[in-house]
Amino acid sequence: MTDERDQKPPSVEFPRRRLLYGRRKGHTLRAHHDNLMEVLLPQIQVPENGPLNDPKTLFDDAAKEVWLEIGFGGGEHLAAQAVAHPMVGLIGCEPFVNGVAKLLSEVEERGLSNVRIHPNDARDVLERLGDASIARAFLLFPDPWHKKRHHKRRFVSAETLDELARVMVDGGEFRVATDIKHYCRWTLREIRDHGLFTWTAEKPSDWRVRGTDWPGTRYEAKAIREGRQPVYLKFRRNPR
Repeated sequence: MTDERDQKPPSVEFPRRRLLYGRRKGHTLRAHHDNLMEVLLPQIQVPENGPLNDPKTLFDDAAKEVWLEIGFGGGEHLAAQAVAHPMVGLIGCEPFVNGVAKLLSEVEERGLSNVRIHPNDARDVLERLGDASIARAFLLFPDPWHKKRHHKRRFVSAETLDELARVMVDGGEFRVATDIKHYCRWTLREIRDHGLFTWTAEKPSDWRVRGTDWPGTRYEAKAIREGRQPVYLKFRRNPR
């Protein structure tokens, strides 16, 4: 069967529509947050269409390199990294509206000029980024999708690791945090089998202790309160 997109003029772009799982919006936004979504988000939003061959050009000030956070939740980690690394451009992807609003509030309050937001699925950005254009990527406390029939929804998979490996520079770092043991095992197995990333841990404290350059999140705090021990995994992109 012929895809109807093949019948369109080749100059027209058709962004892929993805099925999003889970909540898109929670409680009603406060008036100020709603205003930030209307006014500030369009100013710092990643363009919805077209290639992002050199994501440094998204930033007004010259960014020495670009980092990507996949599902930034409430934005605490991303905002803290933006403050600590003003010469790094940070792209954050998050489909949950309330999380986007929280990060926008941080951007406004701290005057962050090195943050750009994609309020949707991170894979939309990944597939448009240029080769070797991302120096560091973060996947912090992703939804583990516990049920076996939902495992295909997990972000860590051969397909997404292919894209991530393509867009990351040689030696670039991919950080993953989770408090779910079977998701940790899943991640280590998928990345081992994929072959383009190397787990850098040399001793137990390397994955049991969050580094000083790794800001915490509300999800980490919640896990610890509830008696679950997070693990902090660092992977290096192998040389091409």
